[in-house]
Amino acid sequence: MLDTVLRSRHVVLPAGEQPAAVGLRDGRIAVVAPYDAPLVATTEQVLRDDLVLLPGLVDSHVHLQDPGRDWEGFDSGTRAAALGGVTTVVDMPLDCLPVTLDGDAVRAKVAAARGRVHVDVALWGGVTPRNLDRIDELVDAGVRGFKCFLADTGIPQFAPLEPGQLPEVVRRVAATGLVLLVHAEDAATLAVHAGPPTLSQDTFLRQHPQSVETRAIADVVEAVAATGGRAHVVHVSSGEGVALIAAARARGLPLTAETCPHYLVLDPATAAPGDTLIKVSPPVQAGETDHLWEGLRSGALDLIVSDHSPCAMADKRLDSGDLTAAVGGIASLQLSLPLVWTAARDHGLTLVDVARWMAERPAELAGLDSKGAIAVGRDADLCVLDPEATFVVDPGALAHRLGRTPYDGRRLTGVVTQTWLAGSPVDLDHPRGRVLLRGHDDHPEPPL
Repeated sequence: MLDTVLRSRHVVLPAGEQPAAVGLRDGRIAVVAPYDAPLVATTEQVLRDDLVLLPGLVDSHVHLQDPGRDWEGFDSGTRAAALGGVTTVVDMPLDCLPVTLDGDAVRAKVAAARGRVHVDVALWGGVTPRNLDRIDELVDAGVRGFKCFLADTGIPQFAPLEPGQLPEVVRRVAATGLVLLVHAEDAATLAVHAGPPTLSQDTFLRQHPQSVETRAIADVVEAVAATGGRAHVVHVSSGEGVALIAAARARGLPLTAETCPHYLVLDPATAAPGDTLIKVSPPVQAGETDHLWEGLRSGALDLIVSDHSPCAMADKRLDSGDLTAAVGGIASLQLSLPLVWTAARDHGLTLVDVARWMAERPAELAGLDSKGAIAVGRDADLCVLDPEATFVVDPGALAHRLGRTPYDGRRLTGVVTQTWLAGSPVDLDHPRGRVLLRGHDDHPEPPL
């Protein structure tokens, strides 16, 4: 006997979109059968013919900044995720206090998350020059991989790697069997182009040219080639970056890469001067969106993630338009699916493509084998989407803590009508997400 059967004329499966009946039992997918298959279940739901059943999205680049900061939190951030069809997020290690650089910090994360997460949460660990001897400790604590920076993070507790140190870090992380995520901006190139504080988008972009990213990606490629270790380049922003990654992949190097909705849809040429809502690192460059979409189409880019990174409203310096002083980061977790779908359909792409980039591949990156696809044995994490419905982005309807985005007032296509976690619709009054620690999956929230 199944707990639930969902029947839909449009189910996005690993093999493509087709009619299907999806049977759920004990929080997992037990059966994927033809639409009219005679499945017996306690409850049955037949979706409207215009709705699409997708796997729950996996966002492997989210800054929840909890515990310790009053920017984003486990409650507000995972509410936004659930409303956007995202059923698993992987939290970045640098914006919380303590930063996630040792086992105690992992345990602090687990304690802060317990009873407050509406979707499942996994954790990346951090690597800095001062915690190389803690890598195995973080593996034992349950992180899914590691994140490092090649330039100043803006967080004193999370220092960038020192010049020449990247190959050693790639080698050490490779020995654990996990992946190293690299924020690819080159500190020396940034220093060459540094200038006075600015209120101008044009000046800001001149101080952050594409060479800041491409020089760093070249260093990542060299480190991977020298060591044979696996690396992943986060938030690629330019066609030049895509070309470097494509060339490395053609050499057979174990390198993967991602991009984000803001690089795929925003254009600084249309932004108001001093619009701090679009400040992010690397910056959004003009004329790059088509190159990035081609990178996704060709396979040079593997996945799309939000890089959701809110801050306090005052830290955005909206009134002054001070791009230098404003905290960078774009809040988009709740909007990622409609942002990507609106643009993807204009590029002749399908929801099968979107599910691959936003569910399957992020799950693979983080080693979340039970996530990312509608397939027997996977977690029954699902997203019901009305792919033709439109809406106008209303800041008041967003659950994340920063109530503004660069997309305010924009009309988007694709409305999430329901999100399922572990076999049941998400109820935002009753959080039941888990912290998924690697090696502790049978007991995802071990006693502290």
